[in-house]
Amino acid sequence: MSLSIYAINTENGIEIPFFDVGVAAGDPSYVSEYFPDTINLSHELVANPKATFCVRVSGQSMVGAGIDDGDLLIVDKELEAKEGQIILAVINGDYTVKRLIKKSDAYYLQPENPAFEPLRITTFMDFRIWGVVTGLIKKLK
Repeated sequence: MSLSIYAINTENGIEIPFFDVGVAAGDPSYVSEYFPDTINLSHELVANPKATFCVRVSGQSMVGAGIDDGDLLIVDKELEAKEGQIILAVINGDYTVKRLIKKSDAYYLQPENPAFEPLRITTFMDFRIWGVVTGLIKKLK
């Protein structure tokens, strides 16, 4: 995965109209055109501004988790990675996004696409966790 890092400006953010009601994903429901509130997406998506950045995904290994080629991931470097979380890792200088899994006595990076194999983390690798993926920004096609 090639890595493009994007800084997140949380000082001002972007205020957009926000209608704070549930919108039906099944049968249609009435929605007023009046938007009484606004929402700041930076504040909504970023818990630790000084430790958070975005990366653009390249590849299809995480499609089962809803992460597609070209999506933006919000990554928090301050969070401690836990088993089962999706992380941004560096292995021998290459970046990858995978789910951190523990099996028996070893950790694996688990893709969310059956076309890809899990990667066992060994002591012979230069392995580092760059952060925990906390959000996803995608454009609908």
